[in-house]
Amino acid sequence: MNVKRALISVSDKDGISDFSKEINKLGIEIISTSSTAKVIKNSGVPIKEVSSVTGFPEMLEGRVKTLHPIIHAGILAKRHDKSHLATLKKHNIKTIDLLVCNLYPFEETIKKQKVGIEEVIENIDIGGPTLIRAAAKNYKDVIVITDKSQYREILSSLKSNGDVSLENRERLAIKAFTHTAQYDAIISNYLRNKWTDENLPDDNSISLRKIQDMRYGENPHLKGAFYRALPEVNEPCITNVKKLHGKELSYNNILDSDCAIECIKEFSDPSCVIVKHATPCGIASANNLLKAWKDAYETDTYSPFGGIISFNREVGKDVAKELSNLFLEVIIAPNFNKEALNILSKKKNLRLLQLKDIDKKINRKGMIFRSVVGGFLSQERDIKITPKKDWKIVTKKKPSKNELLSMEFAVKCVKHVKSNSVVFVKDTHTVGIGGGQTARVDATWIAINKGKENIKESIMASDAFFPFRDAVDVAAEAGVKAIIQPGGSIRDEEVIKAADENSISMVFSGQRYFRH
Repeated sequence: MNVKRALISVSDKDGISDFSKEINKLGIEIISTSSTAKVIKNSGVPIKEVSSVTGFPEMLEGRVKTLHPIIHAGILAKRHDKSHLATLKKHNIKTIDLLVCNLYPFEETIKKQKVGIEEVIENIDIGGPTLIRAAAKNYKDVIVITDKSQYREILSSLKSNGDVSLENRERLAIKAFTHTAQYDAIISNYLRNKWTDENLPDDNSISLRKIQDMRYGENPHLKGAFYRALPEVNEPCITNVKKLHGKELSYNNILDSDCAIECIKEFSDPSCVIVKHATPCGIASANNLLKAWKDAYETDTYSPFGGIISFNREVGKDVAKELSNLFLEVIIAPNFNKEALNILSKKKNLRLLQLKDIDKKINRKGMIFRSVVGGFLSQERDIKITPKKDWKIVTKKKPSKNELLSMEFAVKCVKHVKSNSVVFVKDTHTVGIGGGQTARVDATWIAINKGKENIKESIMASDAFFPFRDAVDVAAEAGVKAIIQPGGSIRDEEVIKAADENSISMVFSGQRYFRH
């Protein structure tokens, strides 16, 4: 047995008694810190407390326990270095061959609804990360365990081989360094958010924890996984949905569902958003959920095939019956009543996702990150809607009060459609959506082709200014009665003239809504 001495100091003590019993049977001496030592002693396993090894008591209310040369020299000494071994012998220091350490529950502490900064600070571990990093640095001579899920594998190796292979030691070291890096990242992100308004610091750490492996990524030949950002957000979002039924979510399901969830957050009335390939193809608000669904679906009756649906109200029997007639990938709602679940769960592969509090007022905040090869882009979340009082009416014809209300709805829709994008709206439901085009006039043609006769007397919204009058002329020919757009083109006067010539009212919102 190459492992003769272990140091155990854990915050999460689940399983540590059984692990200690097993390594004790292998003849491994155990030293431990006070609270861990108490648990191990109570299980009948002999131990030495760290204070008896160092000759110093734990002090400063437990802030200093293992921060001592006798402990760290025992971990860091290279076993094949004669000078290191001579130094240990000179100072009567024994080597430590196995470290079992997990850290103070900082992440769990900050999840509490009411937690003071003093409690948060006291749950920042100092000695633990130092021990872990020391052991991981000296991985050839020290086995480092940072997670209780590793106990069984390490015990099996020790029992069968008397040691742990170099390959496994390397893997454990990587896990250890990742563990401390993630711990520090969570702390720095939490304190930055609490103490500053700094959203784009010079140095930034993104901490992620895997939620699931995907069967594949965007395409079957690509590997993929889904990660949750840490600290976890409290806001309803794709990372904290509860799957009630159906297959595991795919990579593309998650992207589409995120789009559907973020769009539905714009609306407080009973609403429905239908998404296909990460862009909405139907959006509606109404007095009840069934009408919202029907209005959203009528926008484009063929694109929802294999689509994702989000609702901001409980799905009941009547809506479920309608949905059951279609092939859908995912349905998201704050709840599904019993009858709805019975109807929809008959479709074996249909994913039903419960997202609590999506029907409540949501405080949307924070930053978003997008990856590029070799780096990340970060920006504020696009939650701003310029209020109507700041809009500018630029045409001879003025929009009516109802048209202004529809424009407000249309703006909330178009900001979630891939650029270049336009939407056509009547009251509070879309009748045509065109997005993801390289020319705005192409997006207009697509939306009109989808909406057909329904485009007449509708409101048009554009995510950015019109560079030419062509899209306005196309919309006028289809019967549009009012347009809202950001304005700001060098050809604004030409575009306004096109609207005036066709007796269309036009409003400049002053805000662009690009979505790449």
